[in-house]
Amino acid sequence: MPDVAREALIRTTAMPTDTNPYGGVFGGWLMGQMGLACGSFASRHSAGKAILVGAEKLKFPGMMAVGDELSVYVELVKQGRTSLLLRAEGIARVRDGNAETLVAEGEFTFVALDENNRPRPIAAKEEENG
Repeated sequence: MPDVAREALIRTTAMPTDTNPYGGVFGGWLMGQMGLACGSFASRHSAGKAILVGAEKLKFPGMMAVGDELSVYVELVKQGRTSLLLRAEGIARVRDGNAETLVAEGEFTFVALDENNRPRPIAAKEEENG
């Protein structure tokens, strides 16, 4: 469940066009929203262009319905010289209440690119203390 100190990078409402043939919210839509949120995080963290090169450990433990609000939270798992491994969680909140459910999670790998679309080093970030 989301920690109140975390900030959602994406917050959107599931619409009828986001459903699968069975009437539930399409897993591909959830993956796309998580990818967009991770892309935003990666570009800000690396201070430039960063592209998705892999997605792993994708799970869809819960369901969401049309009208429910999706919030996507992203955290840095590991930073390499040119890459970032990010973990994303999609949390659904029912439209007419406060009940929340983890509906999607996964890990996304991004590579930072320079102006010639070649991998570039990511500057180390200072850790905040206290």
